Amino acid sequence: MKTIVIKLSGSLFSMDSGPSGIKKIVKTLDGLARNGVKVVAVAGGGKLARDIQKTARTFHADEALLDQFGIDVSRIHAKLLTTVSNKACPDIPTTLDEVLRYSTSHPIVFSGGLSPGQSTNATAALIAERIKAKLFINATDVDGVFTSDPRKNKNAILIKAITPKDLLKKLGNEPMNAGTYDLMDILSLKIIERSKIPTMVIKCDNRRIKSAISGKSTGTKIIF
Repeated sequence: MKTIVIKLSGSLFSMDSGPSGIKKIVKTLDGLARNGVKVVAVAGGGKLARDIQKTARTFHADEALLDQFGIDVSRIHAKLLTTVSNKACPDIPTTLDEVLRYSTSHPIVFSGGLSPGQSTNATAALIAERIKAKLFINATDVDGVFTSDPRKNKNAILIKAITPKDLLKKLGNEPMNAGTYDLMDILSLKIIERSKIPTMVIKCDNRRIKSAISGKSTGTKIIF
């Protein structure tokens, strides 16, 4: 049975976008499960997590507590996904071992963050490594990795393929504070690199997810 891990952008859960995007993606994942694909999907915390973390910072909360706030929100998002799915495990894992155990008995497992200090990108990469996923999809709020931030530069060019080392160079000295993780962080790339996990960075969209799983070119492929 083919196993894939998908990190779902926190932007999917924005109140502005409404429930239709969530419903479409869950329907796609349920369809994959019916066709014999095992799925673990990790929900991001998104704007809600960042807003809570921003407020908590004004009260001088430490970074570990801010991370925990983000984890809690991501788990709520994961629970929301289970209410839509007909195939998912009803429980949200809190450890890597629970992810592994739930995935052996359910075709779909929805997860949030697991540990303070780890982005949901890194959590998803660790899960992909642990369950020996055939594909890791990082579904973000942009179409893939670009030469510069496409949200700020309309002339940014999509990079079709990139090595972990080159992507690390692009990340440079990005901050690692709670709520600042975005496209990919250093830890997630190190995990992908050490286990050579087949990885795609794509737009968080049900059609793009289908294309990536079917092997069609979409977004950015991380190569080794």
